[in-house]
Amino acid sequence: QAVNADAFAEFRVLGKGGFGEVCACQRRATGKMYANKRLNKKRLKKRKGYEAALVEKRILARVHSRFIVSLACAFQTKTDLCLVMTIMNGGDLRY
Repeated sequence: QAVNADAFAEFRVLGKGGFGEVCACQRRATGKMYANKRLNKKRLKKRKGYEAALVEKRILARVHSRFIVSLACAFQTKTDLCLVMTIMNGGDLRY
């Protein structure tokens, strides 16, 4: 089933990084909450991060653990690559 940005309603920014930001979002069809990691395509190209983004996507798609977020879906917009993941409290490894 194809997914795009219209399938999600964004709420607030959970964190920011070098390539983009992570926002809390809700799937419109089910009401379930997710974390949407939006990676800016221009920043990825400028800093040569495309390969790292694709590796991250492959790893998140394969991991199924209670302690690590997993990939729910991925899509792209005109300006961003979006990785939609399960949301966890204290999801940053720093904490």
